[in-house]
Amino acid sequence: MMGFFTEMFARPRPQEHLRYRAALALLHSMSNADRADIGIKPADFPRIARAMSIR
Repeated sequence: MMGFFTEMFARPRPQEHLRYRAALALLHSMSNADRADIGIKPADFPRIARAMSIR
């Protein structure tokens, strides 16, 4: 029973997953100059995209 709840709550919701992919695509489409202006590196993309998808 606990495995079911863990699985249910650990998986991202489909809507969040779509927003995550869209946010990741947006970050990848930025130029190096844009990234330098706001101070992010490609290693930060997953964390930033996750934060953007939850909002």
